[in-house]
Amino acid sequence: MLDHGISTKEGARMKLSTTIRYGTRLMLDMAENQGNGPIRIKTIAKRQGISEKYLEKIVRLLRKAGLVDGLRGPGGGYVLSSPPEQITLGAILEAVHGRVELCPCLGEPEKCEKHLYCKTRMVWNDINREVSARLHKTTLADLRDSSCPVHQ
Repeated sequence: MLDHGISTKEGARMKLSTTIRYGTRLMLDMAENQGNGPIRIKTIAKRQGISEKYLEKIVRLLRKAGLVDGLRGPGGGYVLSSPPEQITLGAILEAVHGRVELCPCLGEPEKCEKHLYCKTRMVWNDINREVSARLHKTTLADLRDSSCPVHQ
């Protein structure tokens, strides 16, 4: 089963799920190898060191969201459905996880009995908006064209 969102454990840091990270790596791999025709999941799995079965589940979500297209037959595989300049991290995250929400009361405040007088809700909402804006501003092309921190 795929893990979703941001998780924590007692004493651990808040972190993105494996599904989000692997989905981003899969899409970045496709952007970096875009001129080479359709790419098989097996090829991406080998290059990225990720389970083929895991990537197959993720690519189904990305396809359903319209971010990748699948081509059948000999020489088939997957291609980005749009140029890397038009695919954002926000779109990838939403495809594999859903809306970005730091806490449940942001999307459905009426489900929280404290939403009318919660003093922390506004700060979480502001932070959530900033994170979402950054994710929807950053494209696969931005990542593809950036340098790795180790190489700086």
